[in-house]
Amino acid sequence: MIAALAGIFFVSVGVAFNHCAGWGNDSVGMLYDGIRVTFGMNGEQLGIASNVVNVVLTVVLFVAARRYVSVGTLIYLIPYGLFVSIGSYLYPLIFSSDAAWVRVLGSVTGCILLCMGIALYIVLDIGVDPFTGIVLVLTDITGKQYRYIKIAFDFTLILIGTLLGGKLGVVTFLTSVAVGPAVQFFAGRIKKWNWFKKHIKGDF
Repeated sequence: MIAALAGIFFVSVGVAFNHCAGWGNDSVGMLYDGIRVTFGMNGEQLGIASNVVNVVLTVVLFVAARRYVSVGTLIYLIPYGLFVSIGSYLYPLIFSSDAAWVRVLGSVTGCILLCMGIALYIVLDIGVDPFTGIVLVLTDITGKQYRYIKIAFDFTLILIGTLLGGKLGVVTFLTSVAVGPAVQFFAGRIKKWNWFKKHIKGDF
């Protein structure tokens, strides 16, 4: 549970840092930002917008294929918005300057935290987040390979987020191609950590 919360915290803070840096966000963050703009929320309310999206997707997932809703889904759902809000609060304290190089550093930090958090959650293997669950449902329905559905799903989120007013930027395109390899890299490193070998069951 503690490790899962740590993973969610890294993901949430990473999304918040990318948003605050202003260079765009990953596909999921783009949707959160678009919903935030649509409902007239300010930047500090990105966490509330993410909660709205996650709750709606979890309900849809439960109705469409409840087998994909597990303890991991619920753990992901509950603290996510709060952690995003914490990240939005921490960003100006850590990256106090609006200089371009500081914003780049903020985005790089955000991307690293995002990938580390996703990798940690995958290694724990306690269930999927609402977005991954929806992708799995679409994979079942279409019969297509997961990777193709994932790519199409991510670009759909980016398109919707952009149309709703989300901030499109270089980080959006960077994460669309780099998150997969980066997550695989971090997951491999985490699996070699002695604490996981000792406390987490699984094939390492």
